[in-house]
Amino acid sequence: MHVLITGGTGFIGHALCEHLLQAGHAPSVLTRDPASARARLPAAARVLATLDQARDVEAVVNLAGEPLMAGRWNAARKAEFRRSRLETTQALIAWMARQSARPRVLVSGSAIGYYGPREEEALDESATPGGDFAAQLCRDWETTAMQAEGLDVRTCRVRTGIVLGMDGGALAKMLPPFRLGLGGPMGDGRQWMSWIHRDDLVRMIAWLLDNDRTGGAYNGTAPVPVTNRDFARALGRALHRPAVLPTPAFALKAGVGEMAQLLLTGQRVLPAHALAEGFVFRFPTLETALADLVHR
Repeated sequence: MHVLITGGTGFIGHALCEHLLQAGHAPSVLTRDPASARARLPAAARVLATLDQARDVEAVVNLAGEPLMAGRWNAARKAEFRRSRLETTQALIAWMARQSARPRVLVSGSAIGYYGPREEEALDESATPGGDFAAQLCRDWETTAMQAEGLDVRTCRVRTGIVLGMDGGALAKMLPPFRLGLGGPMGDGRQWMSWIHRDDLVRMIAWLLDNDRTGGAYNGTAPVPVTNRDFARALGRALHRPAVLPTPAFALKAGVGEMAQLLLTGQRVLPAHALAEGFVFRFPTLETALADLVHR
C-alpha cells in the first residue's frame, strides 16, 4: 500500500514509517525540509516537497502539527498550533478532491485534549468535547478532517494520549530528573494520565489503515490509565529511583504559563472503540510498557 504521511519525521511519524516499511508498505513523507527528512528517515521512504508530487496514493496519515508542549503559549504560538493543523488538513482535503483515483482511507491525528479537563469521569469516544483552547483546537482539526467523508474516503480520527518512547515525547523529558532521583508527581498528582506505548499507537494506526471496517473516532490510549502520582511511582520503580519530590503547581504555572493546564489537569480516557473492534494492545498496563522501554 502506498501511504502518504504528513508529520512523518516526528516522534510518531518516524516510527510509523519504519513499521510500514517492515510490513511491506511504501510510505511517502510530505515535508517542508526534504534534505533534513532524507537524513532522518529510512532510505526506502520517499520524501515529497509538495502534494503535487504524490501519485497513486492509497492511504493518508495526517500527523502534522506544531507540538503543544514545545514552549510557553502566547497568541502567536496558538495561531501556529491552529495553522499547522488546520491548513495542512485543508490542503490534504483539497488535494484529495482533485484526484481521479482518491485514497481509500484517511487516518487523521487529534488528541485527548478534545475532552477538555476532566476529573474522575471515564471517557470513551462518545464523550462530549471540552471548551478550552486545546479542546476547540482538536474539534476544529477533526471537523476539517471529516470533510474527507464527503469525498467517499473512509476517515478515522485518532485522539492520541501521552505517547511513551525513550527518544522523544513526554517520557524523554521526564527521564533526566527521575534518573537523578529528583522525580515525582506534578501538583497534587491526582490528575489522570491516559498514556500509550508508541509501538501500540503505531500498530493502531497501521491497523486502521488495513481494516476496511473501521471509521470514526478512536482513543489512542492504553486500556489502563493511571493518576500522575501513580505514574511517577511506576517510573521510579522502573528506574530503581525514588519518585517523591513533587513539582508544585505554582512553579509549573510560573514556568510555562497557560500550558501548565495540560500538566495539572487530565482525562481518564479509555480506548473503547478499538477494543470493541478487536485491536489487541501489546502493552496494556503502564508496568509492562515501562519495563519494555526502560530495559529495551
